[in-house]
Amino acid sequence: MDYALSIFHNVNEPDSLAYNIMIRSLIYQRSPLEAILLFKNMRENSVEPDEFTSLKACSRLRALREGEHIHSHIVKCGFKTNGFIENTMIHMYASCGELDVARRVFDGLPERARMAWNSMMAGYLKIECWGDVMTLFVEMLKLGFGFDEVTLICVLTACGRLANLELGEWIGEYIEANGLKGDIALVTSLVDMYAKCGQVDTARQLFDRMDRRYNVAWSVMISGYSQGDRCREVLGLFNDMQKANVDPNEVTLVSVLSSCAVLGALETGKWVEFYIKKKKMKLTVTLGTTLIDFYAKYFYAKCGCVDSSIEVFNRMPLVNVITWTVLIQGLASNGQGMRALEYFQLMQEKNFKPNDVTFIAILSAYGHAGLVDEGRNLFTRMSRDFGIEPRIEHYGSMVDILGRAGLIEEAYQFIKNMPIQPNVVVWRTLLASCRAQKNVEIGSSLKTMHVHTPHSEEVYNATHDMTKWIKEAGYVPNTAGARLDAEDDDKEASVSHHSEKLAMAFGSIITAPRTAL
Repeated sequence: MDYALSIFHNVNEPDSLAYNIMIRSLIYQRSPLEAILLFKNMRENSVEPDEFTSLKACSRLRALREGEHIHSHIVKCGFKTNGFIENTMIHMYASCGELDVARRVFDGLPERARMAWNSMMAGYLKIECWGDVMTLFVEMLKLGFGFDEVTLICVLTACGRLANLELGEWIGEYIEANGLKGDIALVTSLVDMYAKCGQVDTARQLFDRMDRRYNVAWSVMISGYSQGDRCREVLGLFNDMQKANVDPNEVTLVSVLSSCAVLGALETGKWVEFYIKKKKMKLTVTLGTTLIDFYAKYFYAKCGCVDSSIEVFNRMPLVNVITWTVLIQGLASNGQGMRALEYFQLMQEKNFKPNDVTFIAILSAYGHAGLVDEGRNLFTRMSRDFGIEPRIEHYGSMVDILGRAGLIEEAYQFIKNMPIQPNVVVWRTLLASCRAQKNVEIGSSLKTMHVHTPHSEEVYNATHDMTKWIKEAGYVPNTAGARLDAEDDDKEASVSHHSEKLAMAFGSIITAPRTAL
């Protein structure tokens, strides 16, 4: 290209053909900015432009202003356009996020080529208007337009996001019937659709039958397992991916780190961070935040990994409110309430506005640090200063703050004055505080009012069976946690009827066998 450009710049008064060849070549060489500059030079020299080529450069560069100039030039000069120019114009506006303008051009076409339909669908995908993609495809079918693999990839993506399994399966049957299973990108989209629609096993069958699997296919399958909370399969498939010598991308690593956090797979998670450093991958907001969350999970506290999460945070070139929240939440969960509060203060100094989840983390930190007045003050400021109405989780956190401080009566009155209906977690939090503070009076009244559940007899029978099974596996009841007013003979039965055990028993009754609770 450098040699070609040197020849071009030595040509006296290059004509339209020479300009267009160079502009087109710069586009293919992934140099759209240089293509745009050459187009401007072309206009300054009063040489007739090739609008198709120039619009394509604007699309690649997302150069909306230049694209509008070209559009204006076409209209003002009254050029007789053809389908290619209009379709490229739609693609340019869609690429620049101007979907309303792209749609007006699309709707005004006397004849719509397949490229125009695909450009509109791709534009809607970019701004996550999944329903508009589906609507366009249905209209395309009604009008009898033929579609291609690009169309189907767009529609499959929308099917996955909308969980439209019926249409997704129809496309799968079309792919099978028309011998399109050799199209890797198309089959990868089909795998993704099944995974996002909850049909992970079907997705895996398709994945296993693929002749070639690039890193995108591996990433899609691993993400599907992650979204289905099948963390062991995530790590198993990631191990297979390494054996196949396929380099993971960012999406893969995010899924793997999330699964490592759930399973406590510390060494695998550390390997992922080593890989990120080795490959000099950019620590994006999503990847960095997931890595912080992995290190900050409370069960890593004994491994000293909280400091690792702070180190990752400090390395990130760009963070957002979710990154701050994950870090603060991790510190609070690891019993480092004061450090969490320091970062909360720093977050505000850096002009990051906390969200509702941030406040849950900070209220938790106040509870662990025993800062009751500060907790009350923050709870009041949530709606007054930050415009965030407290949710049930925030009310539960305030009950926990008051209960930990021994203010059982105040916590009880706080619940009774709540503007929303307290849930079982709020009552259980107060009940736990009653036990810790040995407040028999309120604790007994709570137990009378709130442990009752539907199907009470079946729940207690299931609890009895469950206790028998876990005893056979070696469980020894800890009667130190029994009701304070229970006789010695009743202490074991009292422990067996704790709310957590009752909840597990109730869950076993109302869910299918072998369901994870």
